[in-house]
Amino acid sequence: MTIPRVVPPHAVGRPELWARLDAGASAPLTLVVASAGSGKTVLLTQWASSIVDAGVVWLDMTSADDDAVLFARRLIGELARADAALAEVDSPLGDAGGGLGAALLEALAAAFTEIARPLVVIFDDLHQVNNTELVTDLWRLVDMLPTGVHFVFSSRVDLKLGWSRHRLEHGLVELRQADLAFDSDTAARVLEQLGRVPVDDTMATAVVARTEGWAAGVQLTGLSLRFRTRPEEVVDALARSDRLAIDYLSEEVLEALEPARARALLQLSVLEELSAGLVEAVAGVDDGAGFLAALEDESLFVAPAPGTPGRYRFHPLFRDLLRYRLREGDAEAEGRLLARAAQWQLDHGEPDAAIESLLAARRWEEAMHHIEARGRDVYERGSTAAVARWLSLVPDGIRTQRPEASVLYGILEGMSGRAALGEDVLRTALDSPDLPPGLVLTIRAFLSAGVQFRPHPEVYLDEGRRFVAEAARSPDAVMPDLLHLTSLPLLQAVAAISIGRALFLQGDLVGADRSLGEALDLEGAHYGAYRVHALGSLALCRAWSGRLRSATALADEGLELARELTLLLHPCAADAYLARALVAIQRGEPEAGAVALHEGHLRAAANRRVQLMWVAHALSRLVDPQSVDSVIAAPSGVAPPLVEDAIIALTRRAAREAGHPTRPARGVRWSGGLFEDIAGLLTEGDAPGARARLEAAVLPDGDSPTTTVEVSLLTAWLEARQGRAASAREHLERAIDAAAGEALIHPFIRAGAAVVDLIEALPGVPRGFRATVLAAARATRRGAHDGLLEPLTPRELDLLTYLPSRLTNAELAALCFVSVNTVKTHIAHIYRKLDAAGRDAAIVRARELGLLDAADIAHSG
Repeated sequence: MTIPRVVPPHAVGRPELWARLDAGASAPLTLVVASAGSGKTVLLTQWASSIVDAGVVWLDMTSADDDAVLFARRLIGELARADAALAEVDSPLGDAGGGLGAALLEALAAAFTEIARPLVVIFDDLHQVNNTELVTDLWRLVDMLPTGVHFVFSSRVDLKLGWSRHRLEHGLVELRQADLAFDSDTAARVLEQLGRVPVDDTMATAVVARTEGWAAGVQLTGLSLRFRTRPEEVVDALARSDRLAIDYLSEEVLEALEPARARALLQLSVLEELSAGLVEAVAGVDDGAGFLAALEDESLFVAPAPGTPGRYRFHPLFRDLLRYRLREGDAEAEGRLLARAAQWQLDHGEPDAAIESLLAARRWEEAMHHIEARGRDVYERGSTAAVARWLSLVPDGIRTQRPEASVLYGILEGMSGRAALGEDVLRTALDSPDLPPGLVLTIRAFLSAGVQFRPHPEVYLDEGRRFVAEAARSPDAVMPDLLHLTSLPLLQAVAAISIGRALFLQGDLVGADRSLGEALDLEGAHYGAYRVHALGSLALCRAWSGRLRSATALADEGLELARELTLLLHPCAADAYLARALVAIQRGEPEAGAVALHEGHLRAAANRRVQLMWVAHALSRLVDPQSVDSVIAAPSGVAPPLVEDAIIALTRRAAREAGHPTRPARGVRWSGGLFEDIAGLLTEGDAPGARARLEAAVLPDGDSPTTTVEVSLLTAWLEARQGRAASAREHLERAIDAAAGEALIHPFIRAGAAVVDLIEALPGVPRGFRATVLAAARATRRGAHDGLLEPLTPRELDLLTYLPSRLTNAELAALCFVSVNTVKTHIAHIYRKLDAAGRDAAIVRARELGLLDAADIAHSG
């Protein structure tokens, strides 16, 4: 990428370094690494201001960017302001303490290909970020950048990300300490500009020798010259001093300022960022805007904060010195000044900044008061980790004196994916003496909600039932108001949904269906996010039991509601997506559910709902039991009983199909594992053993199409083994009739070749659902690898089937409940892998490879 440039109107520029930055812009990345005060930010600011016909995005990195969710939103917001094409990138999912995630990186990379003009993105002070996963993801994104997009990483320390490959492949431009050091000519120009006196070569050389060309040292020397009648005295004193140049020169500058101005600078050093109003409120300055403009004009270590007009920041080294002197003079001053700042921020609609100021001031009670006043937006907009961080900064001994604050902290940590910590905090609070009944109920309800996060669903089932019992005993309990989520009706919904989920994860589909259905009728389940949760969980339960029409309707209702409430990216939609994926699997169209499976797993992983991630893993295994290429990795920890049974059944099926059935277990409750035990006995020809197990099986109550079909298929197989053909036909027809209404095909596929042969041998030409079953069961897995160097992923195969439909990207996104950008990303990958210039060419190529057939096209329609 060529960066058109104009020379910025600064008196002292670094044209030789600007030229190197220009040259580096043709590569994906430029690296600037040097110590504090070396002039990194000044250099990049001058260079950025010189760029024409290209967009520039500047991101000042701070420790707040350790929260990957908040940082990603900020990144997307800044990118969107630079180019409209980047506005289509969705707000991210992701773990606040983790990285940006592969999905967001892919979306950004795809969006970058559509920008209207070249773009430079500068990440300044990247060393401030301690979240190594986030930094690593930014490094991964560098490798995905298209031509025309250039990143600059600026840091005080080498990030150790393995630059060697970029040096070899792209000619990585690196500016380091030695490159940024001033030579005598540059130092002389800086000294003359700041000191407003002539500077000869001897003086410039002496200053460079003493400061080693360090930009901050040269700048401070120049300011010192301004306040001396004999400039050579500064250089002589600096040469004789044993103190660090920064300490000596900073004090020289401060002591030369007018007392009122120096006092204001000391007071303002408590602030991360300066604005006119804050300057007036904190330092008592009459004209804050004029004060800041004068500091900037006189180079007194403030500079505009990039991307935020009217905001300024101190140079970090100078601010540190000011704060040290402020604390040395008055140990209590910092707290008082920060409290003034907090009041101004509250008065001007900046509650987050006010809370940060109060915490920095150690005004714990005031901070907790404002934190506790936060509303549902914290939950709905993914800010739980940020608010939890605030509460974590309050000393434990102080936080625990406010039971509401401790309970809120536990709830927030749980919502943020740190479920073990959240549960510990809540259980500790529960042990507190004289806890009001309303807080006890709040704790019980949110403990029960740990069921999708933590193993052993029976623990959380018990908590949910204890909530129900205690709520019945305390109908008039005064409820706390935490995030506006702790009214009794809302807590009743939380507990009821959690009970249903616990029963589902235990494998009690009938009990789960009943509990989740009752939960949907509760008053609290009319709160949008909770309703999306409940609809998705009930849909997943019904999809597992084979009630596919109802599951589809419930899942779509949940996702439509999520879309209406702008919650499609919220973790609450995970169950509904997984239900859609399971419906596709049950109907013998696993690739049609690949996008939904990915989206569901993404949302479950966003707040580390490990038990739901286990469900996603099981579904991916059902899609292709023989392959590990597309399997969602098993999360750490213990799988719930429902998933454990599914994995056991898959393992036994694989052994049976390989001709080595496993030794049957002793269980009698109907399950996937028991189905495989009986199928294994029939494979070995042990009809008596199979009949004994089948007759001893305890079937679930209620109407489960999956169970009805499974039992009918095994009975038909058994009858055929024992020569009772008429009875076998009767049971096969019963299985087909039971499955046809739901288009339930997966049990036939799982039963295997012997059952398929029996169905094929039924009298008459196969038609209708019978023909559909035979086609699905006989089909081998399509050759996604055939003829392609890079095979299409299941998600890409899913969207490929829609290409002949001529639906637009927006229509496809609406149909799949994903963003337009997600569709664009996958379709771009399809075109690239098929070497196709557009949709028509991709359809032709896919047909040539056998990746599209008439059934696919009919499905997409």
